Amino acid sequence: MTRVAAVGDIHLAPGSEGLLRPAFDTLVGCADVLLLAGDLTRHGTPEEAAVVAGEVRGLPVPVVAVLGNHDYQSDRQDEVADVLREAGVSVLEGTSVRLDADGDGTAVGVAGSKGFCGGFAGRCAGDFGEPEMKALVRASRESAEGLRRALDGLADGGCAVRIALTHFAPVPDTLAGEPLEIYPFLGSYLLAEAIDAAGADLAVHGHAHHGTEHGMTEGGVLVRNVAMPVIGRAFAVYHLAAPRSGGTDPVRTGQQP
Repeated sequence: MTRVAAVGDIHLAPGSEGLLRPAFDTLVGCADVLLLAGDLTRHGTPEEAAVVAGEVRGLPVPVVAVLGNHDYQSDRQDEVADVLREAGVSVLEGTSVRLDADGDGTAVGVAGSKGFCGGFAGRCAGDFGEPEMKALVRASRESAEGLRRALDGLADGGCAVRIALTHFAPVPDTLAGEPLEIYPFLGSYLLAEAIDAAGADLAVHGHAHHGTEHGMTEGGVLVRNVAMPVIGRAFAVYHLAAPRSGGTDPVRTGQQP
C-alpha cells in the first residue's frame, strides 16, 4: 500500500514560517511521499520559495512538486525551483521521478507538469485565429504532451504505481463550486487525455480554491483537487493499493485528521 500525502496552493511568504512544519513533521507516521501541487508561493520570488523550503527541508519522506501560476508571477520561476531543489525537493516540469517510497520494493513514479488553461471538451479554446490564441493552445498542448511523455517513461521504467501531478485541473469535475465562466482558465482537457493515454493510478492537482476534491477522467483515473482551501488541512492522504498481476487495485482514499 502506497500512502500519498498531497497539498497545493499553500501560498507561503515571509511571515508564514512554521505554519505547516508541525503538520508535515507527522508525515512519517501516515505517508510515504508528499506531493506539492503548485502555487507554493504568493508572488513567485526566491525569498518566498525560501519559506517553502524551510517548511519541507529534512522531512522524513520524499517531497515532489510542480510550480503553479503564482510561482511564475515574478518571472523568476527557475530561481524558485532552484531554491526548492536545494532543500531536497524534486521539482518536475514535463519530467518524472522514481521513488521506492513504500518500503516494500514497489517502484512509485510521479510525473509532473504545471499544466495550463484552455478549457474542456466542447467548451475549449481552439488553435485558430490570432497568434495570442494559438500561443495559448500551443502552451496547453505542450504541457500536456510533456506530462504524457513523463508518464510513458515511468511505464517503460517498470514503475508499478504512477501518479500524475499538475497544478491546473485535468477534468471539470473537481472545479464544481467555481464560477462556470472561469472554468477555461482553471484547466484543460488535454491533461486528462495525456493521463488516460499514458495511464496513471492517481492524478493530483490544485489551483481551484473553490472547487471539489473528487473527480475522474473519462478513462477512469481518479482525480483529486488538493488545493488547501478545498481539503481544509495541511495535507490529504490517499492510499493506493498494492500492485497485482496485470495492474493496480483501485485507489482508495483517506484523509489526514
